[in-house]
Amino acid sequence: MGKATGFKEFDRATIPYRAEADRMLDFKEIYTVPSTEHLETQGARCMDCGVPFCQSNHGCPISNLIPEWNDLVYRGQWKDALDRLHKTNNFPEFTGRVCPAPCEGACVLGITNPAVTIKNIEASIIDRGFEEGWVVPCPPEKRTGKKVAVVGSGPCGLAAAAQLNKAGHHVVVFERADRIGGLLMYGIPNMKLDKGSVERRVQLMREEGIEFVVNADIGVDRSVQSLLDEFDSVLLATGATLARDLPIPGREGDGVHLAMEFLTANTKSLLDSNLEDGAYISAKGKKVIVIGGGDTGTDCIGTSLRHGCESLVNFELLPQPPETRAENNPWPLWPRIYRVDYGHSEAAARFGDDPRQYSIMSKHFIRDENGTLKGVVTVDVDDKLQEVPGSERTWEADLVLLSMGFLQPEHYINEGLGMDIDDRGNFKANKSDYKTSVARVYAASDCRRGQDLVVRAINEGREAAREIDRDLMGETELP
Repeated sequence: MGKATGFKEFDRATIPYRAEADRMLDFKEIYTVPSTEHLETQGARCMDCGVPFCQSNHGCPISNLIPEWNDLVYRGQWKDALDRLHKTNNFPEFTGRVCPAPCEGACVLGITNPAVTIKNIEASIIDRGFEEGWVVPCPPEKRTGKKVAVVGSGPCGLAAAAQLNKAGHHVVVFERADRIGGLLMYGIPNMKLDKGSVERRVQLMREEGIEFVVNADIGVDRSVQSLLDEFDSVLLATGATLARDLPIPGREGDGVHLAMEFLTANTKSLLDSNLEDGAYISAKGKKVIVIGGGDTGTDCIGTSLRHGCESLVNFELLPQPPETRAENNPWPLWPRIYRVDYGHSEAAARFGDDPRQYSIMSKHFIRDENGTLKGVVTVDVDDKLQEVPGSERTWEADLVLLSMGFLQPEHYINEGLGMDIDDRGNFKANKSDYKTSVARVYAASDCRRGQDLVVRAINEGREAAREIDRDLMGETELP
């Protein structure tokens, strides 16, 4: 806990973002740097709640010791706070930026008052740790002689690699892209997660003895079976990268793109040439429609605005959420309420209004005789997603971005392996041991359970590493 009466004395105050007018001019991170006094005051709000639901299953999937490091920050013991944070979280610099903070939704103080600013404090602890030089490589004292291949370098693969390396195994991470990080590198844009933060952590892992191989598309360049011939165990952490498409009339042709095509190309071009190579899908001067909400939809909005789009609309199929919790959404469940994310406020600053249109379904794309995209025809839907008669509308569009989530992993990696797939198309593996139907092959996170949060990916990576270590050594000391 923080100060015994802090929750009564101090109001919640989140760390503000940079001003919309400024941050839309670049791809630098949107965050500002808070004062130590601000953070210690916010840490003081952590109350003596008895049962800290923030670190329960409803709150933090990796069971971060939140009340402990809140209290340490309040007392000015920052290095101790960092030690407690790293005890459960390999990458707080990632979760402190991109996690939606289910911990705050489960904060006991949140029953009657605004929750503690847990996410802000987490990010500030690790940022200070790097600034002070407290975060250093920690290679294992002994090696076991066992070798583990990790396929995929997203948050799950990296967390598993870090833990397995800590146990003394030789770990090689294979990534099909040209840079390490998976979703962290190419799925989340720079303004939300600067890629220097990703590369800094990867370099630390290299110095700890982990080997990374890029441009290695397992299932194309080499098979999983070939990895089994070389390694003692193989962990599949490939993510759920098969995106949900929108197969309506007019879908085929230029101008309609999956969100990840748009975001990945933008980040790669930005890193390669500061967008000077033109090797990205530009929204400059275009009427942009983003179909689908969530974090990825918001990232498409923010990226389009930075390109200089002419207009921007965001379609959401479901109704607008309520301002406060509904009766069927009680604490400590994740609050399904109306939120304004960074991209929404930027669009409002640029165009005068929130870009979201709720309860709307796309029917077909409009193309001219040359196949050029001209617009989208939609209908309104009711609460049961039934079309509302007479509600058809036409929207102009030069660029449509599809951000409707992800379905399952791509299956070329396991072709010929004979591995079981569940009824949703995911790699079948129990959460208890993460074993697939193929001996010595494990699967974790999105490719096993479906699309989910970065923090849950870290959790499953850590748990899978523990089970792999147990199988290799007969016992494990990994948490």
